[in-house]
Amino acid sequence: MKHFTLAAGLLVATQALAETPVLSVYAPDYFTSEWGPGPSIETAFEQTCACDLRFSAGDLLPRLMLEGPSTDADIVIGLNTDVTKKARSTGLFAPHGQNNTDLDLPIAWTDDVFLPFDWSYVSFIYNDTTVTTPLNSFEDLTKLPDGQKIVIQDPRSSISGLALVLWVKAVYGDKAADFWARLAPHILTVTKGWSEAYGLFTDGEADVVLSFNTSPAYHIVVEGDATKKAAIFDEGHYAYFELVAKIAGTDQPELADQFMAFVMSDAFQSLIPMTNWSYPAAQPASQWPAAFADLPAPAKAVFHDENTAADLRDIAIEEWRTALSQ
Repeated sequence: MKHFTLAAGLLVATQALAETPVLSVYAPDYFTSEWGPGPSIETAFEQTCACDLRFSAGDLLPRLMLEGPSTDADIVIGLNTDVTKKARSTGLFAPHGQNNTDLDLPIAWTDDVFLPFDWSYVSFIYNDTTVTTPLNSFEDLTKLPDGQKIVIQDPRSSISGLALVLWVKAVYGDKAADFWARLAPHILTVTKGWSEAYGLFTDGEADVVLSFNTSPAYHIVVEGDATKKAAIFDEGHYAYFELVAKIAGTDQPELADQFMAFVMSDAFQSLIPMTNWSYPAAQPASQWPAAFADLPAPAKAVFHDENTAADLRDIAIEEWRTALSQ
């Protein structure tokens, strides 16, 4: 009798598991790591959805373009504005269904497909124990002492590196190539991605690194270290938005809509600062942790819409590549 009872119990448990709807969310590797926002978001959403949220990590856009309409994704989180034109051209995405006026951003947001969930300003981070000269502009970077070096990321492989060349293009226009030629002697190395570059900086191999103005919050909160600072430029800073979108062909449309609404909620937004070390997109500064609200920020946001970014991308990268290869 006990064997029959056990078998029946296992059957019920298996049926219950099979009936639990699954929401598949494609995300970058950093997002799903144990120190990223993914685990906390998964726990918080599953408490409200009676579902199983499953993250699938990897390179987002190349994977989606390869899979096409047969993709297993219901939601894609972690794209950024410099690639939305290419992502939109796939035809894979549906309107997000949220009210853009609920966002609190440095620019007006009108996109009805790609929804920001966090943001920050692309910035150069420096160690104020070694860099004591003012860094108030791009020009100040070209005047660093010979012994002080900068680490940046490759715009062909890094979204932060791409944001940098677009930022430089916005500030310098047709003089961007000249700026890169003058900055090149001060660049220690160019890394494939952000993690390698930032590691060189924190290891003391470089004095300045391309990152985000919110990066010092991590050092302040986690390490109690206030020596890492964001250089705030008079020209303004490139505003960097991370985005979430719904797959049009999802087989869980109601669950996907529920997740998009969850992204805009305080439950989601409050997790962002201390896990993704960025500003939440749908919360005013008055609700941010003090470590974020007190961070220096530029007076001006520099931003390219997706069409301008797409038009300038190859030109800006080639100007950068040519200058650094000489």
